[in-house]
Amino acid sequence: MKQENEHSMSYSANIWVWAILIVLTFVTVKVAEFDLQNLTVAVALLLASAKATIVAMYFMHLKFESKLFIVMVLFTLLIFGSFILLTFIDYWTR
Repeated sequence: MKQENEHSMSYSANIWVWAILIVLTFVTVKVAEFDLQNLTVAVALLLASAKATIVAMYFMHLKFESKLFIVMVLFTLLIFGSFILLTFIDYWTR
C-alpha cells in the first residue's frame, strides 16, 4: 500500500510567500526605471528567476519533495539553461 504524504501550508506561510513575491515584483518595476545598460537583462532575469524559484518551491511543493526529484528538476533546468546560454553565444558571435 502506497503511503502519501500530505503537505499543507498554513495561511500565514502563504501570505508570507505572497508578500515576498509582491516585494520582488515591486523591485522589478523600480529597477526597470533605472538605465543599467548592459546589466538590464541580467538583473531582470535574476529577479524573475528568484520569483520562479519561490513559486516552484512553495506553490508547486518542491520544498516537500524527495531530494532525488529536486535533483532531477535542477538537472532539467541546467540543461535548459545551457541551451539558452549556447543560443546567446551563437547570437553574440554573429
